[in-house]
Amino acid sequence: MSNFPIYTVNREEEEGSDYPAGQSQGDVFAIRRGYPGSLEGERLLAYKRKLHSPRSPWRGSATVTNLTERDPMSSVTSTPATKGLEGIVATNSSICYIDGDRGVLAYRGIDIHELADHSTFEETCYLLWFGRLPNRSELKDLQGRLAQERHLDPAIIQFLREVPSTALPMDVLRTAVSALAFYDADDKKNDHEANVRKAIRLTSQIAMIVAAYDRIRKGKPVVEADRSISHAANFLLQLNGTKPSPTAERALDIALILHADHELNASTFAARVTAATLSDMHSAMTSAIGALKGPLHGGANESVFRILQAIDREKADPVEYVRNMLAQKKKVPGFGHRVYHTEDPRATHLRAMSRDLGRSSGQPQWYDMSEKIEQFVKADKKLNANVDFYSASTYHTLGIDEDLFTPVFAVSRISGWAAHVIEQLDDNRLIRPRAEYLGPPYPNHYVAIEKRG
Repeated sequence: MSNFPIYTVNREEEEGSDYPAGQSQGDVFAIRRGYPGSLEGERLLAYKRKLHSPRSPWRGSATVTNLTERDPMSSVTSTPATKGLEGIVATNSSICYIDGDRGVLAYRGIDIHELADHSTFEETCYLLWFGRLPNRSELKDLQGRLAQERHLDPAIIQFLREVPSTALPMDVLRTAVSALAFYDADDKKNDHEANVRKAIRLTSQIAMIVAAYDRIRKGKPVVEADRSISHAANFLLQLNGTKPSPTAERALDIALILHADHELNASTFAARVTAATLSDMHSAMTSAIGALKGPLHGGANESVFRILQAIDREKADPVEYVRNMLAQKKKVPGFGHRVYHTEDPRATHLRAMSRDLGRSSGQPQWYDMSEKIEQFVKADKKLNANVDFYSASTYHTLGIDEDLFTPVFAVSRISGWAAHVIEQLDDNRLIRPRAEYLGPPYPNHYVAIEKRG
């Protein structure tokens, strides 16, 4: 490590630290940009922690004691983080593996293609929450527990009836999930087993909230849950009022598997940050839903379908329509990904689902338009379709309205969010990064108001 400038810092105990007060820490921590396993060309910051009692007058401060390299303004940060934290490794996790160069997505090491071909959403939930595939008895038990939790307190249903008619489904879902904590038997508990119970409960309840609110806003009766069918089938039943076909049930089941987790995306990171403060599962899920609402995270498939609708309404040529968008410097949603540099593996399955559902339902036009657009954008811009592109036509064919696309994302992603919260709390440390200061140089002295220009 002699090739790297090393900063040695004695640091006081920071507010919110989970180290016991007065404990002497001799560990040296290295903070660096990039991925584990390669130090070449990187700049390290190492500092030794010296923790003091809560009575220390210097609580929360950091004192540089030995600088081998110093700028006019010393800092405890090293190489500035990239914008949007791109490429920054922020935690260790055993839940989800992504190789963006090879187009690999795996849950607990199992390739997403294997899970989509052979698993079910319930089995995938077990894998995420317990770290392994269940045996028959364990899977049956989880299926039964998920089914038993298919009920909402009457106060939640009443809330859904009373929200303003202009309320967005994601806003309703966010607020309803927060309110679920009032009626949760484990609300005041934050241990591992309680959080697993909350994960099961919330997975069933979020699906019911999305379906119930859609029925209520359309003036339709809320459909009772059927505890004898799968999670995917029950959601479509409660949403559309009729039991789905086997093709539709399996299509949604696969879609739920594909969306279940995706490593440290914005909503998952939000959930882990909230959980790390030792807040509760419901608060973490509310944070995640708030992050998912943003159009840069969960709303792209809605934008994709609006384009498909416009093309269909205007009887336009899909390629010419998109070509005109690009000529006007408009972004075409559903293409490219921050992590994947090849095809998003989830898009592989959603493409086939969109095609098959379109044919079986007599609505092939949505897939046909999507396919033409994908081929053009890939040839012209060298961009691959991501998970949002074909999920738009898939969800529409399943009878899901455009403004429910993102809530349905949450119906699936609750499983991954919960897994990450459980993992965070099982080995917790408050998430408290630093910022690279870019403001006026220190010291920037106070000027009396009468002397200011």
